[in-house]
Amino acid sequence: NHRFLSDFSFYPPNTNTVFHFFSYQYPLVFGLILAFCWCSLVCCSRIYMGMHSILDVIAGFLYAILILIVFHPVVDLIDDFNLTYKYAPLIIISLHLALGIFSFTLDTWSTSRGDTAQILGCGAGVACGSHVNYMMGVKLDPPLDTLPLSLSSLTVTVFGKAILRLLIGVIILLLTKIAMKKATIPLACKIFRIPHDDVRKARQRMEVELPYRYITYGMVGFSLMSIVPCVFHFIGLS
Repeated sequence: NHRFLSDFSFYPPNTNTVFHFFSYQYPLVFGLILAFCWCSLVCCSRIYMGMHSILDVIAGFLYAILILIVFHPVVDLIDDFNLTYKYAPLIIISLHLALGIFSFTLDTWSTSRGDTAQILGCGAGVACGSHVNYMMGVKLDPPLDTLPLSLSSLTVTVFGKAILRLLIGVIILLLTKIAMKKATIPLACKIFRIPHDDVRKARQRMEVELPYRYITYGMVGFSLMSIVPCVFHFIGLS
């Protein structure tokens, strides 16, 4: 399913680059090695940074497998609902926002709350970006009958276009993040009457942290999925 493949673009700063990577035909062993290395790096980084213990990582890994087993059979139904249902963006945003608000009742500040809001916001943005693309008839993916694509030889032109796409994509996403950060933090402080002289301290308040993380990274996810690919298409870098 080409729409399912495009969901892999949630992770990197360039939507089409990774989508095309997963659209190409390559040896299964290579894919398994890549998945193992990626998973190992993520797990080890959490332990190294002191964010989680070894038991936390093992539990999270097993929990991810359980989620995959439960949701994999219905992923196409969820994907079709996300793309075709008229009010899907409203439901997606409300659901992700509710998870961010009601999942944390902390007595003290924790980085986990902000990280979770960031992930939920980015996921909502990606889903809404996919919905907008579908509703506008923007076809950024290759036709199904052309998949999987064959790997072509690496030339100077191809490498140059890839680097240019990466630079442009990163710049757009960074500008989006900076603009939304500058707008959401003062606005949240003003709405909830929180002093914003010390921005670092203000961001630790749930009333500021959740809107800032959710809105900022929601727009980053939306740009990643919709705006950046459209820019590539417009300037001939698709």
